[in-house]
Amino acid sequence: MNTPPSPALRLQGKAAIITGAASGFGRATAQSFAREGALVVVADLQSGPGLALVSELQQQGHQALFVQCDVSLEDSVQALVQTTIAAFGQLDVVVNNAGTTHRNKPALAVTSQEFDRMFAVNVKSLYWMAQAAVPHLKSSKGCMVNVASTTGVRPGPGLTWYSASKAAMINLTKGLALELAREQIRVNAVCPMIGETAMLEQFMGMPDTPENRQRFLARIPLGRFTRPEDVAEAVVYLASDAASFLTGVCLDVDGGRNI
Repeated sequence: MNTPPSPALRLQGKAAIITGAASGFGRATAQSFAREGALVVVADLQSGPGLALVSELQQQGHQALFVQCDVSLEDSVQALVQTTIAAFGQLDVVVNNAGTTHRNKPALAVTSQEFDRMFAVNVKSLYWMAQAAVPHLKSSKGCMVNVASTTGVRPGPGLTWYSASKAAMINLTKGLALELAREQIRVNAVCPMIGETAMLEQFMGMPDTPENRQRFLARIPLGRFTRPEDVAEAVVYLASDAASFLTGVCLDVDGGRNI
């Protein structure tokens, strides 16, 4: 009996930075990238969970390293990219997943400190990453995938300023896609619905109970929250050669919420 060939790995040999990779959507994305053959850079503020993930990936036979990074700071992002180049000699994919939010509450109750930190992490980080990574993505004809949110298209009650930061990310995705297309660099985004991550209670603005979850689930046609693996699979696809003619796409991963 002939053994069927193994399916080709979708990201074989591609060096990828994934920010906010120590938990949630980022952790699942790092795991999926590694399984698909990528050389994975786990970037996060949290060194403990980040190093634990890298150890797990290495034990599974994957190539991975951890870099502590605050994506809101220019020097930290520059160091992240330079460490990646030093380790792997190339940069093919950047996943801008790191993000933060204010707790679900009225717009006027959000402090200026909360606002500034959120826009620094969710929006200005893209500016710093573009400055640091694009010169290397030009060489590899690589791509960038940004993790935005359905609220960037359809604002959620109590999340006005967070929604605005994600709307900016969506607009930046499209603008960069247009500008960098001449360099054969693709820029896309995924827009998850509220997900089963450590920030779930912040997004809900109330205790994480079955009853309160149901209030949010009622808005989702497919009847469940976004899972980390849902986002990871969408990001893998957009980073792969199967999506080589897609740029400026903002893919809803939302169970039909934005219909």
